[in-house]
Amino acid sequence: MHRKPDATGPARPAAPDAARLVALLRGDDLDAAIDAGLMAFVDDGAQALDDAARALLVDTQRRLRAAWDARERHRARETRLARRKAERDARRTPPPPAAAPKPVLPAVAAAALARAKARAGTP
Repeated sequence: MHRKPDATGPARPAAPDAARLVALLRGDDLDAAIDAGLMAFVDDGAQALDDAARALLVDTQRRLRAAWDARERHRARETRLARRKAERDARRTPPPPAAAPKPVLPAVAAAALARAKARAGTP
């Protein structure tokens, strides 16, 4: 399907067979038409096609591009929403508790402890 390189430059893929593409589309085999090069078809007028066949090819390309673009926008939106949700959840999650602080004794208990230490003779 590729031409051999010549002195003018690198090899280019051969143009898809428009008549085959039209036959595949009319046979409702869109996947085979895509595999056969539907999206590489260029309406340059060099192919012997009637207006209905040319319109079928161009319209199918346009609808596929629109569908693929919509799919990419949807995927980007889903990715963006997932990222925002993760960021929002991270802000809502309380931070982990810090190491438990040493409990502070009430004044009465601290005074009692100090008296007990004084009687025991410990500083």
